[in-house]
Amino acid sequence: MKHALKSKQRGLSFFGVVFLGVLIFSVFVIGAKVVPTVIEHQAVLKALEKSKAGNTVPEVRSIFDKAATIDDISSVSGKDLNVTKNGDKVVVSVAYNKEIELVGPAYLLIKYTGTSK
Repeated sequence: MKHALKSKQRGLSFFGVVFLGVLIFSVFVIGAKVVPTVIEHQAVLKALEKSKAGNTVPEVRSIFDKAATIDDISSVSGKDLNVTKNGDKVVVSVAYNKEIELVGPAYLLIKYTGTSK
């Protein structure tokens, strides 16, 4: 009879619940640190699209810096942009790294790149 009762019991042990809680908390904390960088990268891409309207390199960088001020972009500035021409079209691109401190000496490195269309 004891064997019949044990086979019907299901669920997590206390240590399983604690482990699952720590895992969920860790994912939440890392996500809370990563999401703002992803939002900032979307703002960088939007600013790249605005800045391609310029005709000269200083004008492109100036337009980007104005958009960066409005959207509170701190990771990239106008001097970090690569401005090229593809035929008669201005192409603006950027590549940058974002380090996120996790715990102690552990960091998460995210490499962002973007190009105007």
